[in-house]
Amino acid sequence: MTKSNIRNKAEGAFYEFKGTAKEIAKSSLSIMVATAALLALSAPAAHASKETDSRIESSAKRSYVFKTILKTDDIKIKSKDGAVVLTGIVTENFHKSLAAETVAGLPGVTTVDNRLETKGAPPTANSDAWLRDKIKITLSFHRSLSGALTEVDVKDGIVTLRGIADSEAQKELTTGYAKDVEGVKEVDNQMTVSKSEKTKSSMGEKIDDSSITAQVKLTLLYHRSTSAIYTNVKTKHGVVTLDGKAKSVTERDLASKLANDVHGVKTVINRMSIE
Repeated sequence: MTKSNIRNKAEGAFYEFKGTAKEIAKSSLSIMVATAALLALSAPAAHASKETDSRIESSAKRSYVFKTILKTDDIKIKSKDGAVVLTGIVTENFHKSLAAETVAGLPGVTTVDNRLETKGAPPTANSDAWLRDKIKITLSFHRSLSGALTEVDVKDGIVTLRGIADSEAQKELTTGYAKDVEGVKEVDNQMTVSKSEKTKSSMGEKIDDSSITAQVKLTLLYHRSTSAIYTNVKTKHGVVTLDGKAKSVTERDLASKLANDVHGVKTVINRMSIE
């Protein structure tokens, strides 16, 4: 092979390598530009996701339910992309479901993993302690009652109520609500009527929608007359909308009455159909 041929082949190989290098550099540049574009697009989304998670956590802690009913509990709230995990210790067994329902109603929440534990051994289902919990939470949800001043004792399914009522009508209503809790056999209401001991009403208090929804859901669940009703509850600016099915007009009207008596509810729109 002549020196001229060798030189020609070497030059050809060089230019081929140079062309390949240019293509590689061009391809690498395209990849870098595409990656940068993806990062630019994903950065705001990731930031928005973090903001949503932060808002969920703070909103839960500021909610009416967490600031009042659950204020003595040790509950930790962690949200990631709208998936919330609840951990910690609660003093009452029903606080677990109340916390979960409240968080589930917050905007942006996709799922709730409830890992809360009850301080001490939780009450056995259908036991007197279990029934007492249901009655206490039911009475505490209703603004027309003095739930905070009502003591509840249960023995063999027989309920004894003590404490202070604002009026005879309130005392009778407390008896009626307690009787309507599943598992109650009888109610002995020994509450004292004292008009001088007026309890604070939350009718004018602004309560967040998620807290209202959680209270309405558990109210309908714990009352014997409405426990079997399939009801979908939504709240917007204190206005509660009920969807679902009722077995009768009476059952549907009772759902409206119970929901309307929950703290923070302004009005109830009942769209339930009759089976």
